[in-house]
Amino acid sequence: MPTQEIDQDRITLGVQQPWAELIMKGIKTVEVRSSNTNQRGPIYIYSSRKLSKNPKAEIAIEEHGLIRDELELGKLLGSVEIVDSKPCEKKDSVAACLGNEDLSKFFSWHLEKPKPFKKVVEVKYLPYGVWFYPFKRKNKEP
Repeated sequence: MPTQEIDQDRITLGVQQPWAELIMKGIKTVEVRSSNTNQRGPIYIYSSRKLSKNPKAEIAIEEHGLIRDELELGKLLGSVEIVDSKPCEKKDSVAACLGNEDLSKFFSWHLEKPKPFKKVVEVKYLPYGVWFYPFKRKNKEP
């Protein structure tokens, strides 16, 4: 059993490494996605089982002193709060750790208050979409 209190009903976002680690460190404060979200408040961050293939990922690993082989994969890393979601602006690329990307077709999910777990947590259920519940099956809509 993990040492931290886990909210079984908290929704979770799967994020590839190194982005998930940078979110937990408070360095990456914008998550870039292809769609907007109405989700606000605390969510869990799950590190995907694969590293990002985006060439900017390698740059981010080096720039922020991360060690690729030590990045947690396939684990719940902690929580963060989504405070806003809006169409991306050019200035969002720095907070997203993407450099000078053209983000005009994407949305920026603004993140605050990262709270990494002292020890990463195994999940019971793997992601099945953008959002998932790591400890229970998704409720079926009537």
